[in-house]
Amino acid sequence: MPILVTERIEGPALSALAERMRVVIEHDLWQRPDDLLQQLDGVRALVVRNQTRVDAQLLDRAENLEIIARAGAGFDNIDVSAASERGIVVAGAFEENAVSVAEHVFALMLALVRKIIPAHQSVCEGQWNRHAFCGTELHGKTLGIVGLGRIGTRVAMRAKAFGMRVWAADPLLTKSSLAVTESCARLVPLHNLLTSADIITVHLPLTADTTGLFDYDKFRRLKPTAVFINTSRGGVVKEADLIRALRKKILAGAALDVREQEPPKSSPLNELDNVVLTPHIGAFTEEAQEKVVECIARNVEHVLRGRPATDYVNFPRPCRPAPPQDAKEK
Repeated sequence: MPILVTERIEGPALSALAERMRVVIEHDLWQRPDDLLQQLDGVRALVVRNQTRVDAQLLDRAENLEIIARAGAGFDNIDVSAASERGIVVAGAFEENAVSVAEHVFALMLALVRKIIPAHQSVCEGQWNRHAFCGTELHGKTLGIVGLGRIGTRVAMRAKAFGMRVWAADPLLTKSSLAVTESCARLVPLHNLLTSADIITVHLPLTADTTGLFDYDKFRRLKPTAVFINTSRGGVVKEADLIRALRKKILAGAALDVREQEPPKSSPLNELDNVVLTPHIGAFTEEAQEKVVECIARNVEHVLRGRPATDYVNFPRPCRPAPPQDAKEK
């Protein structure tokens, strides 16, 4: 039962799966798309993270493919519609890394408001200038969460422990939605959130509607004391507009774990002292990664053994479309 892993995905569950089924692991195969196409013959399960582009061309070559397992929750690198048309299960790990990402939001948030990075650099340079790094408290501040899903809800619940007011903008929710009532967030339109929040954190999937959502016009609406955090997808932010807003002091700072292009090219963001940058590590804790690999290994084995997947975005079992009638007659 050939299972092909195209990125750096490791864990006890995958090692255990390799003892029961044939698993081929090439951590850098995503960087060699021509080689990847050549290796799809007979592959029944494709395991990817967020770098492998799973498009219609690839799916046409993978004639035996039954399941695509994404080690994470975002699917912007996978053509889910094309996979569904071909009867291929698309599975992911939706809950397993949510706590780690939510905690990373607060790591970035505190680093920004308490000026941790420049203070660290100053001390390493032999200085001890306490007054240069006077920060602000989270207590009493308004946290604006854009996207109150699995991660956004966990951020909201943790914000309460800091004594923050929580506002949320999410067009898919109502005031009686579970995420709203259980997080005690105040559901408001996005334009109200932008003008009122002290800290904005984004938790959106990358779709046609969210691509480039945060542009110069959106940043222009923020308080000059506000900070902006993105741990969702880099494409929801127009980086050139964010850089322009930061240079004009339209907002006080920004923290980005995700970028428009990953890995990013050299950027003016690297030179700004009111910016914190991390290399898409929100979900990268030992605990989250072990749970993610357990989830995808379970789903792959279920499908290849004829059982339904438990964590899927389209359907739980492969359902290859029937061949055209004229093909049957031939």
